Amino acid sequence: MKKLLLLLAFGVFASGLTQAQTVVTTNHEYLGGFGIRGGASLYNFGGSDVSENDYTNRVGYHAGIYTMLFATDRFAIEPGIYYSVKGTQNDDAIDSRAILNYVEIPVLFRIYPTDGFNFFAGPQISFLSKSKFEGDFFGSTVSFDSDNIKETDLGIVFGLGYNLPKGFNVQGSYDYGMTPIFKNSDADVYNRGFKVSLGYTF
Repeated sequence: MKKLLLLLAFGVFASGLTQAQTVVTTNHEYLGGFGIRGGASLYNFGGSDVSENDYTNRVGYHAGIYTMLFATDRFAIEPGIYYSVKGTQNDDAIDSRAILNYVEIPVLFRIYPTDGFNFFAGPQISFLSKSKFEGDFFGSTVSFDSDNIKETDLGIVFGLGYNLPKGFNVQGSYDYGMTPIFKNSDADVYNRGFKVSLGYTF
């Protein structure tokens, strides 16, 4: 299933590359085609079973590629593939932390009410690449891999963006995870976090 979804995503990218176009509005050019994007992430565990005192935000990163498919000069569909580091931090005696690495496939729907400015939302499926837990003991970091994290994470992404000149773009988004993180558990705990990104459309 994972391979099928990845092949489907690459097929969409190939279609976007062959149909790449530039949509011109009054004061700005919207670039359709292939792009790269990356930036900083601020993730935490969220859900009804998570106490605000249990965890704090953990800084991570994300990077990947996307293709912009304009249906009109005010509406675009943007599938992407990203590598994203999520997790959480616990300010306890050993500074324990969870580090969860995912391959994300979002499909964003962008609306441009004005030239440059846009808002977007869409579904996202994430596949777990690696998961581990760390802690600091007497000046040394001890880590162990975990097999208690679900391999697939479904969620919704929404945010605001702006297309800069020369193909650059910036955006801020929020990832709202909807799949409980842990296997064989009834705990209502999810991946939730903010992203700040810089992109470039070729």
